[in-house]
Amino acid sequence: MACLAVAIVSWNVRELLRACLHSLLTDLERSDLEADIWVVDNASTDGTPGQIALEFPEVHLITKTENLGFAAGSNAALRKLLRSGPSDPQYVWILNPDTEVLPGATSALLACMASESCAGLIGPKLVYTDGSLQPSAFRFPGLAQLAFELYRLPMRFYDTRLNGRYPARLYDQAEPFRVDHPLGAAMMVRVETLAQVGLLDEGYRMYCEEIDWAWRMRLAGWQSLCVPAAEVVHHAGRSTAQVPISSFVNLWTSRARLYAQYHGLVTWMLARAMVRVGIQSRMRDATPALATACQDVLRAWEAAR
Repeated sequence: MACLAVAIVSWNVRELLRACLHSLLTDLERSDLEADIWVVDNASTDGTPGQIALEFPEVHLITKTENLGFAAGSNAALRKLLRSGPSDPQYVWILNPDTEVLPGATSALLACMASESCAGLIGPKLVYTDGSLQPSAFRFPGLAQLAFELYRLPMRFYDTRLNGRYPARLYDQAEPFRVDHPLGAAMMVRVETLAQVGLLDEGYRMYCEEIDWAWRMRLAGWQSLCVPAAEVVHHAGRSTAQVPISSFVNLWTSRARLYAQYHGLVTWMLARAMVRVGIQSRMRDATPALATACQDVLRAWEAAR
């Protein structure tokens, strides 16, 4: 088995997945690298499994009869590719299907892993389709980030440390820089780290899985890094945009779980109060469907701790 495995979880984004796989395979070939590639299809109805089997016979395809979400889907691939033997890969790159790997990205990430023995989780520099920078890594969320999500704050502060952002200049440098967590759209994990901290927490159906993972790694003594020399295009949110109401509920339910797990009682109570006020304000002019979703969010925050 190659030292690298790639896991991609897909749901009804066939053409984006095709572009992702083409870009990945092209980069691997140009860099003279090998990787075992696994695609988990979460019950797509757009013909994804048949197309991938026909066009990419080298890809290991796992088809599911229901949408498991990102964490459980990723774990389905991780359990298959990790066989607890000498042929296990050293690293696993978890990619979203709405990403495209730019030339040299894979080798840059592998070089970082080889040189930074303390790094358990790393991510590339993400860019939008027009080439502009997408924030690719963040600080662990606290009360300030909740305030930015829930209330109207001065725009000049949105791309600052207050909102968990790292300075744009760090993405322009050649050297990796330490972060709290990479964005889950593209993250490479060291298998040694994975063996120590475990798989993704399937209690997070969608959203916050990578934050929990990186937080567990930090507590176990591992670091997370962003690698600006590795660039990946991210067509952000194409899967979740298909189901905006349930995505909204998943996002805020996952945040409730995360804040309950990693913050003390006082911070948790303040966070819950902030969410209550912010979500209730959204309900005033909400559609019936969104109002019901807001009620679901409020119940999740009440029950999380």
